[in-house]
Amino acid sequence: MFILQNETGRYPLKIWLENEKELEASCREQAYHLTELPFLRGWVCLMPDTHAGMGMPIGGVIAAKDVIIPNAVGVDIGCGMAYVKTNIPVAVLKETMTGCGNLVQGIVGDILRNIPAGFAHHKTAMPCYTLDRAMEEFSLYEENGELLGQLEAGYFQIGTLGGGNHFIELQEDEEGLLSVMIHSGSRHFGKAVCDYFHQKAREQNRRWYSQVPDEYRLAFLPTDTPEGCQYLNWMNLSMEFARENREKMMLAVKAVLEKWIGRYTELTLEYQEEINCHHNYAALEQHCGEEVWVHRKGAVRAGKDELTVIPGAMGSYSYVVRGLGNPESFCSSSHGAGRAYSRKGAMDAFTCEEVMVDLKDRGVVLGKKNKKDVAEESRFAYKDIDRVMENQKDLVVPVRRLSTIGVVKG
Repeated sequence: MFILQNETGRYPLKIWLENEKELEASCREQAYHLTELPFLRGWVCLMPDTHAGMGMPIGGVIAAKDVIIPNAVGVDIGCGMAYVKTNIPVAVLKETMTGCGNLVQGIVGDILRNIPAGFAHHKTAMPCYTLDRAMEEFSLYEENGELLGQLEAGYFQIGTLGGGNHFIELQEDEEGLLSVMIHSGSRHFGKAVCDYFHQKAREQNRRWYSQVPDEYRLAFLPTDTPEGCQYLNWMNLSMEFARENREKMMLAVKAVLEKWIGRYTELTLEYQEEINCHHNYAALEQHCGEEVWVHRKGAVRAGKDELTVIPGAMGSYSYVVRGLGNPESFCSSSHGAGRAYSRKGAMDAFTCEEVMVDLKDRGVVLGKKNKKDVAEESRFAYKDIDRVMENQKDLVVPVRRLSTIGVVKG
């Protein structure tokens, strides 16, 4: 970790990279904007997977007093990871043949058929206890009429994967056992909430003659205003929706595993070490001797002895880690490897064929209906996850290293 000081900024930057050369210019500029905000506390953190985002860098962590910034939470509110370890030897899955190839191939294909991915939704409304509770507490949301359609639409989106960097992976741990990892968030629900309240914040900031320039895209809402309270209600709802979304997909994956493993082997599935965590959110926490709103945008909470998940790129490695509770990072760590290429940059740099050959060489089964954009998620489009882990060894301790054996993408 090293420290940078912005000449016009109020707060220093603490950066978990080896040196300043590793920090892209656009990311540094966004971080400098954060250091100028009058309501922050302590400093601004950049995790080792950091890169430019919308307003605030991905991999950024800030602590704000009595203020919430929609774009410092991000558009995919509650995006995060679900994970479970099993007792099933991966060797059995690879060696056991079915009518659809080996068990890994059969399971990946069945997951792709059963869980809508990309822009696909369920054709009928699905059960959702989060939205049912929201309907019972309708008074918390009725002021924001433009968002109410998201409540109904959410019943068709719950338990769906989405696209981009979201995935469902079958993984092998260092003991040769199967794990399942899911990366997904609040689907269109969270984006609609972020966009709506960012615009509300812009309107309010203009009315107050805010000193935060509009072009920074860091419009804010005091948490004691009606608009601030409304955002927090919708943010928390989006987070719970995202958590349940991952939970529903994990249940569907478990059902697929039980079906195929039960049909083709005599093994009995057992699950352990289940984790479900966010990496785009804000939470009221105690830091710097006071209560502050910690915004984690592409960062996970890594409190003392807290288990969390840090995924790598498709076909690479991922980690289950134990937090060290380092106050220098507001008890946070990276949320993944972090992009080295933009999506367009990756499409320009790598071909579909190159990515498919690389996955085949690494023994990875890919489940994806449209492979035209597969280069966006090439492992070469991301930073080296092991370097990321090395740069944050004062934040987390690896518990389990996992390699991809099968992946479903939107």
